[in-house]
Amino acid sequence: MKYVEVGGVRVSAIGLGTWQFGSREWGYGADYDTRVAGTIVRRALELGVNLIDTAEIYGLGRSERIVGEAIRGRRDSVFLATKLFPIGLPFMTGWRARRSARRLGLDHIDLYQQHWPSPFFPPRATMPHMRRLVEQGLVGHVGVSNHTLAGWQEAEQALGGPVLSNQVLFSLVHRSPERELVPWAQEKGRIVIAYSPLGQGVLSGKYQQSGPRNFRRVRRNFSAEARARFEPLIAALREIGARHRATPAQVSLAWLIRKPNVVAIPGASSLAQLEENTAAGDVELSDEDAALLDRLSA
Repeated sequence: MKYVEVGGVRVSAIGLGTWQFGSREWGYGADYDTRVAGTIVRRALELGVNLIDTAEIYGLGRSERIVGEAIRGRRDSVFLATKLFPIGLPFMTGWRARRSARRLGLDHIDLYQQHWPSPFFPPRATMPHMRRLVEQGLVGHVGVSNHTLAGWQEAEQALGGPVLSNQVLFSLVHRSPERELVPWAQEKGRIVIAYSPLGQGVLSGKYQQSGPRNFRRVRRNFSAEARARFEPLIAALREIGARHRATPAQVSLAWLIRKPNVVAIPGASSLAQLEENTAAGDVELSDEDAALLDRLSA
């Protein structure tokens, strides 16, 4: 497994996103929550994954509970990240962080992130409460999610210290973080955490003939027009994958994590998918491979 060391932390370049845990919209069924999800987390840790990401809003707390149960007795193997949904008064930040910690069964959250910019309160209202959590020892590092560069910088100024990470939509089909966020992270020693790094499955190549059956089917990238537009990119992923004995999904993840200060947190519907994603950390693309993907995804 490849790791990224920055800002005093060491995290696996391939992490595990847990939006699916406890969330009914994915359509995975009750057995997924009660049996499969925890097994996925434990197997991820065995494979060297240490970055596990969840949020209080995922399944309305169910994801945090599933993760907490799965990591019980394995705390030293995990860099645990969760998120504060920005609806509510800023003074509630500490109370909600403690509730997340209880659901996770932890006395310390490694990375506590503001999930979205608040529609009501600026960073100067919330970040002092985040800083207090760090000073109290409940939180190790503060992060943000879905923030522009200006928003990330404003949050850092309001915190009065490093905002370690920004978790954003980032993949071969959504490359906007490359323009500002990634260069700034590299310059300042911060981390960009890529969520939906496979375009919610688009880049796996599995949906070129027909879209998925769950809520993703109405997403723009799964329309017939979009799938036709992505065909040259998918063909290149397959071609490059054949040379590296890798799947299109693994090549897509390898493209992301070859960028300094970038880590990816794909989800997993099964142990097989988890193992496939994790193995992407060992795929070394050439400059020519990356240049071809850059050109076809521009």
